[in-house]
Amino acid sequence: MTRPLHTPDLAQQRAAMAKLAFLLGRWSGHAHVLRGPGEPVLLAQTEEAQYKLDGLVLMIEGIGRTVPANNPVLQAVAIVSYDDESQTYRMRAFNDGRFLESELNLLENDKGLTWGFSLGEFQTRSVLEINEDGEWTERAELTIGSQPPKRLMDLTVRREPEDHGGS
Repeated sequence: MTRPLHTPDLAQQRAAMAKLAFLLGRWSGHAHVLRGPGEPVLLAQTEEAQYKLDGLVLMIEGIGRTVPANNPVLQAVAIVSYDDESQTYRMRAFNDGRFLESELNLLENDKGLTWGFSLGEFQTRSVLEINEDGEWTERAELTIGSQPPKRLMDLTVRREPEDHGGS
């Protein structure tokens, strides 16, 4: 038996996506990223989040550049949407020629998100929060098999003032 085609509830999708407005804007700061064995690499990090498709999609672009050489080593784009039929947030993220899809969960305080993915023995867990100082913080951990989790990334960025042009 064929299931009837779901008609999206655009108002419900926009209302759910509006809960992610705390991410909007251009942010800058730093990140420590594990890029293989050894010490984490320090990056000058920017994040830019903006709605697309009249509020139905949130696009987030992150760029991490080495300090002090300013070479881009971490470039990622994530597309976040809300599925009104399953009542879940979904993210598709792209970097280094790869992509992943994950369900996002809104934190109880409505100022953060969690997500993760598994691939064979590899599992990640990420938590993004706006802290009491208004900073976007992101922590990602990587677990391989039965080993204890390793810190994959620590990110702290602050919202940049809006540029309203000037004379």
